[in-house]
Amino acid sequence: MAEPAALQGLVIAAHGRHYDVEIDGDGHRQCYTRGKKAGPAVGDRVRVRPEGRQEGVILDILPRRNLFYRSDAQRSKQFAANIDQLLLVLAPEPEFSEDLTGRALVAAASAGVPALIVLNKADLPGAAAARARLATVESLGTPVIMLSALDMDQVRTLLGPRLRDRLTLLLGQSGMGKSTLLNALVPEALAATRAHSEALGTGRHTTTRTQRYALPGGGGLIDSPGFQAFGLQHLSAHDIEQGFPEFARPIAECRFYNCTHRHEPGCGVLAAVERGDVRAERHALYMRILAENEAARRY
Repeated sequence: MAEPAALQGLVIAAHGRHYDVEIDGDGHRQCYTRGKKAGPAVGDRVRVRPEGRQEGVILDILPRRNLFYRSDAQRSKQFAANIDQLLLVLAPEPEFSEDLTGRALVAAASAGVPALIVLNKADLPGAAAARARLATVESLGTPVIMLSALDMDQVRTLLGPRLRDRLTLLLGQSGMGKSTLLNALVPEALAATRAHSEALGTGRHTTTRTQRYALPGGGGLIDSPGFQAFGLQHLSAHDIEQGFPEFARPIAECRFYNCTHRHEPGCGVLAAVERGDVRAERHALYMRILAENEAARRY
């Protein structure tokens, strides 16, 4: 008996090695992968071999425009593929981490994905100070929008036009109000989450599921679990360098073509740090990421 013809579809939810795939013109199938190779991410288009009435095996991943993920010595976490932009949710309370924020923006830059920051809980007393902490990344071209996710009209007015007709990855540290923002943008998100959780057998309140939602005005939003670490061990030294746009001009002044911008004489980046043209804390972040990746390769 011949195998059924492979179908194509879009991965719209993922939990471990279980995936909800929206099959082109043919509803949904609950799919899984075989082997140990990296599986698909939400946003991937895939080929599926049908099994039974509602299941399937993912055979392969169709070519991607991009893949946004983090990685450390233990494991990597794929957030999403084929996205148009990153929406990073921060807040004054609990205090967001500038280190993690910087790492997420480096990952976005290396993947060629534009980023947008939402500073949530704008009604809290510490909001102005939190905005001041974002002055450097804002001056480098990352827009910052202040709002309260509890104000649904404000969310739709300020964010709606920036999300329309785009696939956006929603990302944030735990406690930043990401779920509140999601529910303001996609009112049926809670019901959709429950349906996908039951289909994937993951339980209602799982924190490890990644899921895509259709936005009412067009476009899509991919919600991912909150994070407390953001390793970048999949990036080369050149990729890391590209994640710091303020380095671009001073790099042209480096004496050596293979300058690492750490200790070399005649380094344009170090000179820019001395002049104050490159913030010392940004250069320190660059050094930390580089050192972590080099240490991981040694071991």
